[in-house]
Amino acid sequence: MAGTRGVGREAAAAGSLPGKRPPEPELEPEEPSLLGAPGLSPGPGSDPGLSDSEESVFSGLEDPGSDSSEADAAAEEEDGASSHEQHSRTEKPPGQQAGTPSPRTEVASVRFEDEYVEDSSDEEDIRNTVGNVPLEWYDDFPHVGYDLDGRRIYKPLRTPDELDQFLDKMDNPDYWRTVRDRMTGHSVQLTDEQVALVRRLQRGQFGDVSFNPYEPAVDFFSGDLMIHPVTNRPADKRSFIPSLVEKEKVSRMVHAIKMGWIQPRRPRDSTPSFYDLWAQEDPDAVLGRHKMHVPAPKLALPGHAESYNPPPEYLPSEEERMAWEQREPDERRLNFLPRRFPSLRAVPAYSRFIQERFERCLDLYLCPRQRKMRVNVDPEDLIPRLPRPRDLQPFPTCQALVYRGHSDLVRCLSVSPGGQWLASGSDDGSVRLWEVASARCVRTVPVGGVVKSVAWNPRPTVCLVAVAVEDAVLLLNPALGDRLVVGSTDQLLSAFTPPVEPAAQPAHWLEASEEERRVGLRLRICHGKPVTQATWHGRGDYMAVVLATPGRSQVLIHQLSRRRSQSPFRRGHGQVQRVAFHPVRPFLLVASQRSVRLYHLLRQELTKKLTPNCKWVSSLAVHPAGDNVLCGSYDSKLVWFDLDLSTRPYRVLRHHKKALRAVAFHPRYPLFASGSDDGSVIVCHGMVYNDLLQNPLLVPVKVLKGHSLTKDLGVLDVAFHPTQPWVFSAGADGTLRLFT
Repeated sequence: MAGTRGVGREAAAAGSLPGKRPPEPELEPEEPSLLGAPGLSPGPGSDPGLSDSEESVFSGLEDPGSDSSEADAAAEEEDGASSHEQHSRTEKPPGQQAGTPSPRTEVASVRFEDEYVEDSSDEEDIRNTVGNVPLEWYDDFPHVGYDLDGRRIYKPLRTPDELDQFLDKMDNPDYWRTVRDRMTGHSVQLTDEQVALVRRLQRGQFGDVSFNPYEPAVDFFSGDLMIHPVTNRPADKRSFIPSLVEKEKVSRMVHAIKMGWIQPRRPRDSTPSFYDLWAQEDPDAVLGRHKMHVPAPKLALPGHAESYNPPPEYLPSEEERMAWEQREPDERRLNFLPRRFPSLRAVPAYSRFIQERFERCLDLYLCPRQRKMRVNVDPEDLIPRLPRPRDLQPFPTCQALVYRGHSDLVRCLSVSPGGQWLASGSDDGSVRLWEVASARCVRTVPVGGVVKSVAWNPRPTVCLVAVAVEDAVLLLNPALGDRLVVGSTDQLLSAFTPPVEPAAQPAHWLEASEEERRVGLRLRICHGKPVTQATWHGRGDYMAVVLATPGRSQVLIHQLSRRRSQSPFRRGHGQVQRVAFHPVRPFLLVASQRSVRLYHLLRQELTKKLTPNCKWVSSLAVHPAGDNVLCGSYDSKLVWFDLDLSTRPYRVLRHHKKALRAVAFHPRYPLFASGSDDGSVIVCHGMVYNDLLQNPLLVPVKVLKGHSLTKDLGVLDVAFHPTQPWVFSAGADGTLRLFT
């Protein structure tokens, strides 16, 4: 029947001309039959030859390519005619009597008698022929499905947006009862019956108005006593045999009563219960058994000041009373003034009682109820298991020798590669050479200024000492030890031939005069700026110098064999404190105030930047293996870096109480030492393992004291013996000390 209704509309739209009203179909009156009514014949405008695909052209989903204006006009005229016809059917003419049936009433009776005449095979809207297909499949397409001929059924050209909906809401009084049909894409206005049905369903009522949920119940069984029973079924066997399940339940309950698991109900005690206001809560109480229960804090017990007759020492004087009144309430030790009364009857009511009770309630309910979980741990377990110091021997334990002779504080010292001689520089303007074994001063070389740094050349075949004095570095041949080594050193220095065209250098190399050569001076390197440190490379040919000047020329590198000087940096990174050569790789470590930078000399690039997290770096030392770096700072921190692990400190040691002045590694033993202004030298065991998965073991083993403080300065430099577990220290008291 769906096709019949659609064909009628199509024929009506196709047969009507623009501007003319389509003829209304005439309904011939028929006599109503008792057995039923014949089916309604199709309208005069219908054509049975039209297919369903042709009918789909006039559905609510037009093809955007078709001429839809004529179809819309025909559909509107046909809808107007059908609505007019329905209105004429529902309204009865005033002149018609009730007894004579009219043709329209006969047709209505025919429709009432046969309700399946115009029923559709499916319950979908007749204007949509896409079938029972989920419309979500076509959300991203311009069409909504296909007709029977395979042509697309397009969506409406324009869907109403929010602005159209708002205008429709303002203009249309029936907007609240208008819904959108998803199958056709058109708006449908609900009738009053449909609105009433929706409201009944929203209120939880039945959809049918005529349904009464409170109808009287039908009594299927009468209350009269009948002669014969309703069912004459014999009783079951289990009705007169004891139940085994109940027997098992009873036995369980009896066992629970015997074991005391089930207690009889005790009568309630009507006597009131009193409790101590200041007593601690019972942990076995109901609240105490709660896992996260936090007991309320108790009030402090009243003291002598709260007494109505306090002792005389608790009564304030006039001055104390005035001072108490002038203070802020938060600054007062007591929030009341103690007073004396002859008896309890004379004590008036406490004026701040309600206020204090209110503050107590606020304290109770605003108290943070977070339990601080305490872990019962033995304090000994928190200390790491370190080996005993006697298992880490050998290391220096006592003072063996004192080297006396300088008249002012000794700033620096250096040990010869063989360990037989010791060089020291002092503020008295001299460099002294000592014999290590006997503490005898072998030679004194006056240099005419404060000696900032002394460095013995690490090559055993060269006998040369670099001394930093003011703005120059002096190269001395102390002429100690093997004469062949002394002679080869002078021959090495004299074998240099200057180039024809000398290049511009940041430093000047000057030969020593005859008088200076008698003292032992061989070369003088002038820089024009004060020199603070001079250190040799491990092979003994290169030397790094730190200048006390801002800019990129703070660090200079000198080559002894070719007498060349160069500045390795284009720009400066803060004030340089110390420099050191890597013992194995072509690296240069530069320590500024807040960081230590590691440069690759061959690639000429920055490799790493270490952050010691201290205020001012004072000293620097590199492990003989080259993978660990030690830094001392003026804020009494000793920082150990593991270069393979991180750029952050592996360990920060705070053993000293004052500023650190010097740190040093032993070239053979796993030892390192630090000297501080507190006058002590702390020797630590620092074992570095070949296994990369095992961290270094750092254990302080000994505190060596012997230097006296002078001008708030203590130990200014430390150095280890190259072969023995001995340590040398230079102090502000003008002495050098050997600890063995």
